[in-house]
Amino acid sequence: MNPYAKLITLTSLALGTTITTSSNHWAMAWTGLEINTLAIIPMISKSHHPRAIEATIKYFLVQAAASATILFSSTINAWTSGQWDITQLTNQTSCLLLTTAIAIKLGLTPFHFWFPEVLQGSSLTTALLLSTVMKLPPISILTLTSNSLNPYLLTTMAIASAALGGWMGLNQTQTRKIMAFSSISHLGWMTIIIIYSPKLTILTFLIYTLMTTSIFLSLNTSNTTKLSTLLTSWTKTPMLNTTLMLTLLSLAGLPPFTGFLPKWLIIQELTKQEMTPAALTIALLSLLSLFFYLRLTYFSSITLPPNPANQTKHWYTNKPTNTLIAALTPLSTMLLPLSPLIMTTI
Repeated sequence: MNPYAKLITLTSLALGTTITTSSNHWAMAWTGLEINTLAIIPMISKSHHPRAIEATIKYFLVQAAASATILFSSTINAWTSGQWDITQLTNQTSCLLLTTAIAIKLGLTPFHFWFPEVLQGSSLTTALLLSTVMKLPPISILTLTSNSLNPYLLTTMAIASAALGGWMGLNQTQTRKIMAFSSISHLGWMTIIIIYSPKLTILTFLIYTLMTTSIFLSLNTSNTTKLSTLLTSWTKTPMLNTTLMLTLLSLAGLPPFTGFLPKWLIIQELTKQEMTPAALTIALLSLLSLFFYLRLTYFSSITLPPNPANQTKHWYTNKPTNTLIAALTPLSTMLLPLSPLIMTTI
């Protein structure tokens, strides 16, 4: 991509995210979402591969439908209440439409079908942006309107997302699709607690972003797009594979890593809200996700490839190790001792 085009794209992406997260007016929030959508489309389609073009079209159609639904929802609310304030969502139909639109934009169940396909058609760097930066504006809107939303609907979608994200990830061999279903599962954890503790949702999203960024940068450095390539990547970058293994365990939510902190706090908050069955259900469903995380961990730590190797072995990589990984990996794995300090902030 041309450097000037890349600069404009990244600037527009940052601008759209900033506008949506800082606005209090429906029209400005919708404008930021549209800028975001238009900025990420050239990055998905830049490889000019048929799969990338297919992913671009799918992404554009889904996001356009979701944005139109948000605009329709805000118009109905303004028609009945006479104001465009995001936090004053009073109309029941508007609440239902907004929940549907945000679920489409985030890829929550049952509107998740587009997300794994779009990630599979994108590069690893673009998939990272789709999994992290592009989730922030919809989550910020969901946080601002959390007091008006239906808790039963959000809880049902959250548990379904955790179940489907874990179940569908079991049979995947492409790392981008595995990370897509991982994102769907983590979004279930964020959604189930957003009404009772929006700050905890933001904390979960930030920790998820931290771990996912470290994993995607590690996969991009070793040029790993499928599990068969991950099997032979130990010989190229053994230290990188070691840190990738630890970060994957953290993303799985195993103690004593950082990823255990948000799940611990969410289960604690759900218990305080007398939602023990929901907490137990989503905790048990996380075991499905744990299985394919452990499979990724095993593949990243194996030192010898299997004997009947049908793929070409890439013993060396031309990409330099990203120094950002060295900064993100300790944060992704060793923040749990700071949990008392973090808990005082929320």
